[in-house]
Amino acid sequence: MLTIYDGYRALDRRKFLSIGGLAGLSGLGGLTLSSLLGTSNAASAADSFSSDKGLSGKSVIFLFQQGGPSQLETFDPKPEASQATRTVTGVNATNVPGVTLGSTMKRLSTMADKLAIVRSFQTNNGGHNIHPVVGPDSEQANIGAYYGRIAGATRVATGMPTNAILYPAAVDTEVPGPSARGDLTSTGTLGTAYKPFVPGGKGDLQDDMKVKLPHDRFFGDRKALLKQLDRLNREMDSAAGGVRSMDELQQQAYQLLLGGGVSKALDLSHEDPRVVKRYDTSHFVQSHDWRQVSRGRAGYYTANAKCMGKLLLLARRLCEAGCGFVTIHAGYSGVWDMHADGNNLNMTDGMQAVGQSFDHAIAAFIEDIEARGLQDKIMLVTCGEMGRTPRINRNGGRDHWSKLSPLMMYGGGLKGQVIGQSTRDGGEPATTNFTPKNLISSILHTVLDVAKLRIIGNMPQQVSRLVDAEPIPVEG
Repeated sequence: MLTIYDGYRALDRRKFLSIGGLAGLSGLGGLTLSSLLGTSNAASAADSFSSDKGLSGKSVIFLFQQGGPSQLETFDPKPEASQATRTVTGVNATNVPGVTLGSTMKRLSTMADKLAIVRSFQTNNGGHNIHPVVGPDSEQANIGAYYGRIAGATRVATGMPTNAILYPAAVDTEVPGPSARGDLTSTGTLGTAYKPFVPGGKGDLQDDMKVKLPHDRFFGDRKALLKQLDRLNREMDSAAGGVRSMDELQQQAYQLLLGGGVSKALDLSHEDPRVVKRYDTSHFVQSHDWRQVSRGRAGYYTANAKCMGKLLLLARRLCEAGCGFVTIHAGYSGVWDMHADGNNLNMTDGMQAVGQSFDHAIAAFIEDIEARGLQDKIMLVTCGEMGRTPRINRNGGRDHWSKLSPLMMYGGGLKGQVIGQSTRDGGEPATTNFTPKNLISSILHTVLDVAKLRIIGNMPQQVSRLVDAEPIPVEG
């Protein structure tokens, strides 16, 4: 969508103008096909690597739990451990005999048979950053950039970006953020053509699609501009061949600016209101007065609670429209950081502030995916940059921990299962340990047809290095 500015302020979302092309519009310079779509090589790659040449036809949504979620309060509660170690929020029995989850995971406990829970995953990272989405194990590139390297930066037919990042601002412009601990749009050695699309955020694509006009000229010329836009769309509809007569890059630009698949996928007003309501997590915002326990950070906790469900819904819509990899970031780096140190919540309050909306949103997502028959087509991954200490600290919180981290996957053809075990105190793997290298390989093996890529000889070295790591052994 092209955003028209008057030189002083941006129009609100309802006043954004979606246009069908650039030809014939005088005075609207600054937009080029190269800045809009990346390089022509990146765009043409979408044809070279079509679904029968190296893509599996599946998508991945990576819900990144920045701050470091506790394994003991989520997917590995250790109810038999000592009071100083076991989950402080209690446990829920699940629909899988012998498997328990933390008590905040109420709805997920009823669908544990659909979850692939890894209890021997460690990030080997005890600091705040954006590993494993972007870090040493991904060679400093967003995982989705590797998918884009094979699929192309955008879909030729629709202009849909193949890699996207969603912050809360994508569904609510009133919330604070984003403030990730690092550059989630980094592409490492792959090049900027494969940068993720960031709707509602500060991505390069949005900057390229902003046209600034003087205040007086904007209001004086608006009627004339709208007439030109209407005429352009009519001409495109009636022209011999219409969009089909354009070359591929022009088609992409037309589709993207027209607001076809991209704009529609990003607009939740096109979704069934009953589905939107089922995803909605905003009612968790009022469940507690977080200002009393977190200095000045209430806005970030409420933003997370308010937006989490709709972010997952938006991610599903993007995947259905052709996006192969979607990263979801809560919008603030510390929402899962539960030290109980005055700046951060304790485990009990923290799991109410963050865990409840997490549980509701993922459960709604699973129900929706199952109802749509997409459980083999879309995989959800949830984890953070680290886990939390096995022992509760003196204030009722848990601190940074690199030796064990919760990891949950759903969909993409996976069966429900528990993979690996941790030690009795929930502090380290007791069985084969898995790391971000294994997770990244699993993700790429999900979205790519690795065997076919090897046969046709079009496996880039950057991709080959990552898929050569052993995937996590999940049953499909």
